[in-house]
Amino acid sequence: MMANKRLGLVIDLDRCIGCWTCATACKAENGVALGNWWNRILNVEGAATGSPGMVAGEVKMTNLPVQCMHCENAPCVKACPVGATYKREDGIVMQDYNKCIGCRMCMAACPYGAKVFNWGEPQTGVSLAGVKLGNPAVPERPRHVAEKCTFCVERVDQGELPACVAACPALTRTFGDLNDPNSEVSILIRERNGSQLLPEFGTDPNIYYLPARRHHPIVEKTPSYGG
Repeated sequence: MMANKRLGLVIDLDRCIGCWTCATACKAENGVALGNWWNRILNVEGAATGSPGMVAGEVKMTNLPVQCMHCENAPCVKACPVGATYKREDGIVMQDYNKCIGCRMCMAACPYGAKVFNWGEPQTGVSLAGVKLGNPAVPERPRHVAEKCTFCVERVDQGELPACVAACPALTRTFGDLNDPNSEVSILIRERNGSQLLPEFGTDPNIYYLPARRHHPIVEKTPSYGG
């Protein structure tokens, strides 16, 4: 018998171009308040140490998309004093906005900085030039609650992909069942040596990263013009 689904995401760092399309698609889909982002792209710099195609000491940069990791051992679930943060059977970590008291204990507990506090007005149900923003299936939420990525459960429950996955122009993201050894996500993790972010915290995230295999030097050799 197949185990319960464990829905997760694989992000290919070799493909990410840092365009923020995933972040803006997420923001539009979920009506995230101005100034807040459920998805973000960090730029990680470092010195190359004999990477293919690079000279040791050259600077390399990697785009690192981050969001809620939907951890199996989620510290935010444990920290919430009122049970507003909880896990679904398929592994998606959710937020009950009606229970949230805005104490931000979940935010303090998260080692990934994945949750935000909506000081501003959420944009769900807001119309712009006669067009209603956001997915109407996304529940409206009050101000002054903690919120985060939900893997777009309103889409997933209808058999669709999360907005960030569907929108990515570089096909960076793959979504699927981590418990199925034959799923695309499981095969990618196995064949491309996928890894989790900050494994030392023991949170066992449901998001895996495939390492970048190509690097583009930021500083190139100065061309010689002669003379």
